[in-house]
Amino acid sequence: MFPQLNIPQAELRITKRSEQYLIWDVWRKKQVVLTPEEWVRQNLLHYLINHLNYPLGVIAVEMQIIVNALKRRCDAVVFDENGKPLMIIECKEPDVALSPQVMQQIAQYNFQLNTEWLLISNGLEHITLRVNRGSGTIQQIPDIPSFDIISGL
Repeated sequence: MFPQLNIPQAELRITKRSEQYLIWDVWRKKQVVLTPEEWVRQNLLHYLINHLNYPLGVIAVEMQIIVNALKRRCDAVVFDENGKPLMIIECKEPDVALSPQVMQQIAQYNFQLNTEWLLISNGLEHITLRVNRGSGTIQQIPDIPSFDIISGL
């Protein structure tokens, strides 16, 4: 029904209404349309909380920000316990390549949020970047880091 991703498939509450699939989003506390991108987002976020120790309560989904006077929405943002943004997550559907344009999109979001970590995923490929503002460099990290790593615990 939905494509196999290269992360463990989460146990998700999926229902079908008419010809449309809906999924329960625990962050937004409502059912949302299950698009291919939403499939990636839900599985990725559940992977973070179930396998990499991210607390559910530190993740905001569909967070609105202003970029160049335009309203934009980050797919997800991870915060520390004081409300400081730690990571921006951008999800694409599985058949969308993680192209330079996707990198540009998350970089624009980061001008506003100024996080140290960026995570881009289409469910099959994941790119984790660490931004060092002091040196002006960006380093690609081979694996998705645990919450302990991104929060400095």
